[in-house]
Amino acid sequence: MSVSAHLQELRRKHQNLSNQVEEAQRSPGVDDLHIATLKKQKLHIKEEITRLSEARS
Repeated sequence: MSVSAHLQELRRKHQNLSNQVEEAQRSPGVDDLHIATLKKQKLHIKEEITRLSEARS
């Protein structure tokens, strides 16, 4: 997989997690730990996107 394809996939996953976080925050029965886990996953992906983007420059 090329770096640009990998970045595109990471961005898609990041957006998907953003949507999941928003949905979870709107649902009153969702555990805060679950939301925190989603946010942590989202942050890790964002850091990977940043790292790969900087390496390409």
